[in-house]
Amino acid sequence: MPKGRTKKIIFKPGPLAITLLLVKFILIKIGNIPLFIFRASLIIISSVPSILFQSLSITNFKFKILNFKFLRQNSKAGRPKKFRISKRTKIAFGLSAFLSFLFLYTVFLLSAAYQLPTPTKLISSREPLTTEIYDRNGILLYRMYGDKNRTLVKLSEIPKNLIQATVAIEDRNFYQHPGIDLRAIARALYQNLRNGNQEGASTITQQLIKNSLLTPERTYSRKLKEIVLALWAERLYSKDEILQMYYNEAPFGGSIVGIAAASETYFGKSPQELSLSESSYLAGLPASPTQLSPYGTRPELAKLRQKQVLEKMVKQKYITQTQADKAFAEHLYILPLANNIHAPHFVFYIRDQLAAEFGPRIVSQGGLKIYTTLDLSLQEKVENIVKNEIDKLSALNVKNGAAMVMDSKTGQILAMVGSRDYHYPDFGNYNVTLSLRQPGSAIKPITYATAFAKGFSPASVILDTPVTFRDEWGNAYSPVNYDGVFRGPVTLRQALGSSLNIPAVKLSATIGIEPVAQTAANLGITTMENPARFGLSLTLGGAEVKMIEMMGAYGTFANSGFWQKPTGILKVTDSNNNVLEEYKNSPKQVISPAIAYLITNILSDDNARKMAFGPKSLLHIPGYEVGVKTGTSDYKKDNLTFGYTPNFVVGVWVGNPDNSPMNPRLASGITGAAPIWNKIMHTLLDGTTPLAFERPAGIIETTINGKKDLSITEVVPKAMVKVKKNEDKFVFSDPFSSYATTSAQINQPMPQGEQAGQVNPLQPNL
Repeated sequence: MPKGRTKKIIFKPGPLAITLLLVKFILIKIGNIPLFIFRASLIIISSVPSILFQSLSITNFKFKILNFKFLRQNSKAGRPKKFRISKRTKIAFGLSAFLSFLFLYTVFLLSAAYQLPTPTKLISSREPLTTEIYDRNGILLYRMYGDKNRTLVKLSEIPKNLIQATVAIEDRNFYQHPGIDLRAIARALYQNLRNGNQEGASTITQQLIKNSLLTPERTYSRKLKEIVLALWAERLYSKDEILQMYYNEAPFGGSIVGIAAASETYFGKSPQELSLSESSYLAGLPASPTQLSPYGTRPELAKLRQKQVLEKMVKQKYITQTQADKAFAEHLYILPLANNIHAPHFVFYIRDQLAAEFGPRIVSQGGLKIYTTLDLSLQEKVENIVKNEIDKLSALNVKNGAAMVMDSKTGQILAMVGSRDYHYPDFGNYNVTLSLRQPGSAIKPITYATAFAKGFSPASVILDTPVTFRDEWGNAYSPVNYDGVFRGPVTLRQALGSSLNIPAVKLSATIGIEPVAQTAANLGITTMENPARFGLSLTLGGAEVKMIEMMGAYGTFANSGFWQKPTGILKVTDSNNNVLEEYKNSPKQVISPAIAYLITNILSDDNARKMAFGPKSLLHIPGYEVGVKTGTSDYKKDNLTFGYTPNFVVGVWVGNPDNSPMNPRLASGITGAAPIWNKIMHTLLDGTTPLAFERPAGIIETTINGKKDLSITEVVPKAMVKVKKNEDKFVFSDPFSSYATTSAQINQPMPQGEQAGQVNPLQPNL
């Protein structure tokens, strides 16, 4: 059963190997200089022996060598004789030293020639191998034609502004340094130590060596090889030759290698025809071709990189600020991807992952066979559902949508639809499933899971009444429910099921936002490192998250508290059929099965959400037990639905690529993401045998505040409110507010703005 990846072991060289490489570097750089020095030394020793050895007897030395006993001759009293070394001894000693040195020197040179690739291979053509990506059933998704997407050019065919852009952003001292830039290395080292940044200092020559002769492994040994070969290459080739080879070898995204292929693929023109705007755009891509690729998962990053390139060109006086502003403002029309491809968002997600590990050249031209978790048949059905439903939502100013389907037991991604259509103009290739978006109330189950671990239960009563919180600076925060209605005393089951905001914030204030953020981290959410920045709004989706990580969190609830990282790769083999990576099943218990079951039991309870969504809404799948939660961010910029069964997790997002609000008439659970989620879930479940979530040991029924519900045996049940009977009324109070009502009015909605029997809410300093 596939699970988390196991990487092929790479043996890193020890100190001896690194020392050997350092010696090679010295020998390659200085060539025959050691032999000249040694020969000169022999001449000096043989020609002036008396001067050398007489100097040892000077009385000003602290240690008088001639007084040493082992140099004294056994003679009678009187003036000692001078110590002399015979000419034959000197010749024998010198010849032995020379032969020993020559032997070691030869061994090192031969070893260097054997272990290091020679820079003469830079001008040799290497035929790439086609990499293929398959779905889980062996259906071909994409074939990377590395050998069909590379055209050689001469430096004279490259426009001046492109050369200036490349030198400005990649290597400002290219024409001055000998292959490595010591000033850039010192500057990068200083910045890394001072600010903790990972600033690089590779020259264009080093990048050429890395792209052409070496593997992308990030080790000191590889870096040292890169330095040695860069210095070596600079002695073999001119600067113009190196720059020309760089343009023909640099990766520009996917199987696109070389400036000619990049220019033709992205803009449909030769390099000579590139404008300043297009040149500055392309010059920035080789720094991170997978992340910056216009066809990748975040194409907007390439535009930000272009701005950096233009700023460098202005700073180095290649262009004026006016020219830079005009070039950046110019709209660049990127040609659509012409290759035949299935599930493009998913394919490029996989490509980017592997390129980060093995390097873009190996992935695109290394003849890899990549077997993925995707089910192409399901993928195409989900694509059609998303596209058709988004078209129906145009009246509500909804332009885009995304969806994912995952195996809840293994974390395997079965379908990934990053937008309404990958080829849709302007934003189709943007993959929302990997981007940061606000989850709204979809994050609330994490708060409740944290509360259940601290002793609260679904039966615990909490007050859904107006409240104001103040931080240490006196700033007020007054959460409201999505419909503006206050419902008085409700159970945590009702509060979570109906997605009430005020109870969630009160609960978060009671248990603390730090534990909530820690639970989120345990569930695979990586974007809540500083929860204090969001405050209590964290529990309402104030922190941006990635949809793919939310899928892993909901998969944990579905899988009895066992977390599986969402994964898209089953196996990767190289051109010789050696396995480079393979998934194996390794679930990680991050919350208890009892807590996961309580969350699932609430999210699959149609009665619990009836207060907000009504009975039998689109969140209800008749005949099947399905846990589901919706979420809507502020100003209705994001609308999401996540739901799961024991076998599947389905997540859906709708919104606009420019973050503009959707129509206020969009209602979570009725319109937006929920209808898409409903159709996908029916596609998965219709005609299958219904499965129930397994109830783990340690779940019992308890009564708290007069409410009977499930609870965990290992935790002492906690009550959040105190209840007192005052004549014919019940008075409920919690640490934040109070509420009085007759028993007949309990759980009945309060008219907005009315606060029957409420006293002034406490305003804790948070």
